[in-house]
Amino acid sequence: MTPLNITERIIATGPVLEVAGDLDHAHAGALRQRVESLTLRPGQRLVIDLTGLTFCDSSGITAFLAARQQAVAAGADIVLSGVPVNTLRVLTMVGLDQVFTINPA
Repeated sequence: MTPLNITERIIATGPVLEVAGDLDHAHAGALRQRVESLTLRPGQRLVIDLTGLTFCDSSGITAFLAARQQAVAAGADIVLSGVPVNTLRVLTMVGLDQVFTINPA
């Protein structure tokens, strides 16, 4: 099990959250809290960079959906970037590739 690490940086288009480690039931709440602490404005883009993601279960996917809901409510966009192949396969199987803008790894 790899500990979850979330770092934040701000770019011109909005916040970038870099997620590394295991995004599972024990750690998905940390991502949700981090997203909830963001102040998103209309027209911004929230990027969740998953380049360092080593594992993602259904709790992690639920955290992505909660992040999307918050972004949409704020009038912002959301992008999942650096999505690992295994996670991309799951997102595609459940149709979330039609909901999210996804940039694979």
